[in-house]
Amino acid sequence: MEYIKLGTSDLNVSRICLGCMGFGNPQTGQHTWTVGEDDTRAIVKRALDAGINFFDTAIAYQNGTSEAYLGRALRDFSRRDDVVVATKFLPRTADEIADGVTGKQHIANSIDTSLTHLGMDHVDLYIYHMWDYNTPLHDIMEGLSQVVAAGKARYIGIANVYAWQLEKANALAEREGFPKFVSVQNHMNLIFREDEREVAPCCAEEGIALTPYSALASGRLSRRPGETSKRLEQDSYAKFKYDATAEADARVIERVTEVADSHGVSMTEVSLAWLLTKVASPIAGATKLHHVDGAAAAVDLKLSADEVAYLEEPYVPHAIVGVMAQNKPADAGKEHVWLTNAKYLKEEQQR
Repeated sequence: MEYIKLGTSDLNVSRICLGCMGFGNPQTGQHTWTVGEDDTRAIVKRALDAGINFFDTAIAYQNGTSEAYLGRALRDFSRRDDVVVATKFLPRTADEIADGVTGKQHIANSIDTSLTHLGMDHVDLYIYHMWDYNTPLHDIMEGLSQVVAAGKARYIGIANVYAWQLEKANALAEREGFPKFVSVQNHMNLIFREDEREVAPCCAEEGIALTPYSALASGRLSRRPGETSKRLEQDSYAKFKYDATAEADARVIERVTEVADSHGVSMTEVSLAWLLTKVASPIAGATKLHHVDGAAAAVDLKLSADEVAYLEEPYVPHAIVGVMAQNKPADAGKEHVWLTNAKYLKEEQQR
């Protein structure tokens, strides 16, 4: 495994981050294809054995059970100071707004709930999961500053963000003396490269780390045509993100298989090796042990400039999809995939 400093922070992270969206009770939350606690523990142990020390979860994942499963596994298989743990918080809900809960109060409640799930007294990276148009930015940044000042998070990051939003937030932080975002977690992979237009150059200029999610396009960049999985069959949100461009994407995927065959490696290794030429630490999810093995092996695969160009050449511009498709004021009050567990979290916080 190789390691890198996360942006301007002093966090030393593995070049592969284990994404934990696939962990959690499949009977609760957004997804039916997640794995239970025993499988989670085995996958986390395999990741640690492979040298992966960077783990990304969220309060939204399976009503907090992803955080709980991860926290217990890390407690049993590692020392707290040897791992880098990131989690994310949601925007305020309509009920919170109606009840007069401020952005700062919401963040304070959210971090305490996540820390309870994780069984930890702090996280290393606390991530603003999606832009909250219903909450003043100053309230968000001050709330995050208070979390850091309280020792409950070492650094802050942001996800699902446009370049202008990132610059606006960090400029406010600089002016007010608040912590600045050290990482960006956006949607980026070989068949969705829209961040290369503005977000990636912005982050390069400012020394901000890129830790993209959907690194394997929900399995589309790791499986040959005709191969399937429980997630490919049941993940309706991934279908929403990728089905409309399947024909154009197939040309890129075909080249991934060609390069993989030429090296005698998996498609996973090629897809992640390409991302590793662009970003600090891609987030690779795992619901099986061999998913961890393929992700870790990608660090050893060094693609030539010609191979990178060959993989990139068929790409065509894509419409913005997924969480970012709702990153606009007109959608601020609409239901979002990660807000479906808001009622559960509110009840949990009131107990």
